[in-house]
Amino acid sequence: MSGDLLPYVGDRLSQARSLGGLTDEALRVRAVTAARDKAFGDLWALTLAYLTTDTSGGVRLSPHTLRAYRKGVEVLITHATEHGWNLLHPGRREPGLYVAGLVQSGLKPATVQARVAAASALYRALRWAGATDADPFADVKRPKDRTKGIVKNPPYRPDFVQALLAEADPHERVLLLLLTHAGLRIAEALGVDWAHVDLERRRLLVAHGKGDKARRVPLSARLREALEGVRPAVPNGPVLPWRAYSTAYTRLQKLALKCGREHEFRGFHAGRKYAGTQLYAATRDFTRVAGFLGHEQVDTTRRYVELPEDDLDDVVEGFR
Repeated sequence: MSGDLLPYVGDRLSQARSLGGLTDEALRVRAVTAARDKAFGDLWALTLAYLTTDTSGGVRLSPHTLRAYRKGVEVLITHATEHGWNLLHPGRREPGLYVAGLVQSGLKPATVQARVAAASALYRALRWAGATDADPFADVKRPKDRTKGIVKNPPYRPDFVQALLAEADPHERVLLLLLTHAGLRIAEALGVDWAHVDLERRRLLVAHGKGDKARRVPLSARLREALEGVRPAVPNGPVLPWRAYSTAYTRLQKLALKCGREHEFRGFHAGRKYAGTQLYAATRDFTRVAGFLGHEQVDTTRRYVELPEDDLDDVVEGFR
């Protein structure tokens, strides 16, 4: 089994099928052997197969998320090797000491949490394979990250968005604008069909939003122009030529690299936050932004909007 991070959904599925297609006993033996030998490549392949087929994110887990899981599994295996862990039967206090060591090393709380999430995923994979019943990180306390999500993962900056739009091909431009102007989730953007687009009324139907809920969003002039640029003679079928999450991610990642700004690329959600922040700046109304983004709770929307530090300066100026 290869432990390399496979970039394409099809490759991940093929690898998952090769493991999932084994008999229960064959899969158990393979997992037990990998854990005994602390074979990182095999243990990562097992974890990847589990994440791909038996989690809510499944094949749509982003390359960024998978890299974080991979690194976390690697760090745990290195620690287990250095400290003589029996991975299938870890000591009762060993997981807590592992987390304490991560904290002591100076890692940020969010990074520690990611490492523990990866360790937990490895053990879920081992249980999935029938290799152990151990769940050693279930009761381990993790450091709390007090930093607001919008600070840790802010919206894309306008100059970054404009740079990508300037270099994008027609379909990449549509994808970017569906995220940054229409505020769509990536699954919603990839699912847009020409039947959902009403250029005349400047509206887009999000037919299957989160929880399979539909909503309509306005189309900006720039997004309408981009859609016109890719509209076929007979508008029918999907707007974008790719439906795979990993393909869309790779296209935008390469686009950021082309612009020399790959270090600023943080996936799709920062584009959606960009849309929410722009709309709030224009409306000052979280309720309207919530409806636009498809949030049931306004408190969720607050985590998508970056407020300027001087937001209250003019108000306070007039105090008497």
